[in-house]
Amino acid sequence: MKKYRITINGQSYEVGVEELGVSASVASVPVAPPASTTPVVAPSVLPAAAAPVAAPSAAPAVAGATTVKAPMPGTVMSFKVVQGQAVKKGDVLLLLEAMKMENEIVAPSDGTVASLRVPQGAAVNTGDPLVDLS
Repeated sequence: MKKYRITINGQSYEVGVEELGVSASVASVPVAPPASTTPVVAPSVLPAAAAPVAAPSAAPAVAGATTVKAPMPGTVMSFKVVQGQAVKKGDVLLLLEAMKMENEIVAPSDGTVASLRVPQGAAVNTGDPLVDLS
């Protein structure tokens, strides 16, 4: 039997893995985490330099505009439009990297780019506003 220590969300667990043969049986026994004098720091603690941005942009939402929102969490790689540019339905507005893939975010309708709501390189979550079209 091989033993491994796995840490999940700052909690350590010992796991035993047994190679099964023709007559071997599997036994699952919960193992209490080992007593430790050193506290485990949760991975959710971020250094000050990596703190998320409070507001995506100083630009307020434009009245009567269509807001294009992030369909998934990711990083804004580059914008393909500038403020004031006319776009047609299906035109690429920006590239969003998610899960190591570049995804084209397109205009849902014809319009003019009223504002870019996030800077290039920003990390966004699902539903975050990206571009306003008027």
